[in-house]
Amino acid sequence: MTRIAIIGGQLLDPASETLSEGGVFIADGQIIAIGAEPLGFQADEVLQAHGSIVCPGFIDLSVYLREPGYEHKATIASETLAAVKAGVTTLCCQPETNPVIDTPAVVELIRERALSAGRAKVIAFGAISRGLEGRVLSEMYALRRAGCLAVSSGRKSLANALIWRRALEYATTHELSVVVRPQDLDLSAGGCVHEGKVATRLGLPGIPVSAETVMVAQILALVEETGARVHFSCLSTARAAAMIAEARRQGLPVSGDAAAHQLHLTEDAVEGFDPMAHVIPPLRSEADRQGLRQALAEGTIAAVCSDHQPHEADAKCNVFAATESGISALETLLPLTLRLVEEKILPLPRAIARLTLGPAQVLGLPSGRLTLGAPADLCVFDPEAQWTVDETNWLSRGRNTPFWGQRLKGRVRYTLVDGRVVWRA
Repeated sequence: MTRIAIIGGQLLDPASETLSEGGVFIADGQIIAIGAEPLGFQADEVLQAHGSIVCPGFIDLSVYLREPGYEHKATIASETLAAVKAGVTTLCCQPETNPVIDTPAVVELIRERALSAGRAKVIAFGAISRGLEGRVLSEMYALRRAGCLAVSSGRKSLANALIWRRALEYATTHELSVVVRPQDLDLSAGGCVHEGKVATRLGLPGIPVSAETVMVAQILALVEETGARVHFSCLSTARAAAMIAEARRQGLPVSGDAAAHQLHLTEDAVEGFDPMAHVIPPLRSEADRQGLRQALAEGTIAAVCSDHQPHEADAKCNVFAATESGISALETLLPLTLRLVEEKILPLPRAIARLTLGPAQVLGLPSGRLTLGAPADLCVFDPEAQWTVDETNWLSRGRNTPFWGQRLKGRVRYTLVDGRVVWRA
């Protein structure tokens, strides 16, 4: 394997939240030295990182790869290429494929296609229920043996609280984390935007805050009884974040993340019926945005994800409520996180920790640290480089982003996976 030296950059270790000078030296797919070059080391390739930050590769906890079953939207090859361009070295594939990720065979299919693409690492989240239909639990033991670290209901839910309790008990038995995207489907039925001033003015059906908080309350009550490890994905409300913070203070094994766009956009982005702002959970109020930012700064929200959902152009070509929800978001993950640094919500080391160490700890992974012996999954990015979101540099098959045409700051120069350079700008 190629021996690589990365020199001239600032080294950012998310575990210690420090920046230092020096190099990173890689052999056999691992980091063998940090700082000074080890004696006798001869690099096959030297990567110049002057003016850049060298850190662990990003770990994205919510990505819809679309394959198998929805290749007209995107493929594993196309989206893992977009991922490494964005500095993401490990991504978690949600189970809403066709067929659903509810058998070891589908897990293996996704693994083989990800390996064939040769870019980012892909961790498949298994479905909690068969076919994601919410009534019969999947074979979680078989999914665990196939390599799933967590099970999820995706954007769906289970039929009732009893099945949720059984699911949490079953997952705990097999040391699986449970990823919950909290949304009460009865309270949110038919809604497409936040239930607030914009929904009223535009005459669009709203989704109340309670659609999220009711589900969070129910799951927290069940966690208290079962001891299950639960991660709340894609939080959108300040109240839900506060509930999770209180549960953590009481010692419950729960964590949460938020999509990057929820930390910047509000319901105002829907003005003009912009279908690119149609997301579920919906963009919420300014008070919710500020509450999520506070939870991120305090550590209640341990990770920032992209919630990447690429669509074909036709999916967004209809009246607002009839368009498909979701944003193509991998390639804006780093710039939107760096914007939080500019706005003084987080210092740079802590912001990068929310993309690396935080998600690694959610999944129980040893990665997310810049340390000796760690896998050489690395990102080298220029925090000051500016680029425009347009056809000239967008790699995802999905163009569905509200940031199209905007000038963003923060560009990845190199991405390495297991010591291989898989992206260079």
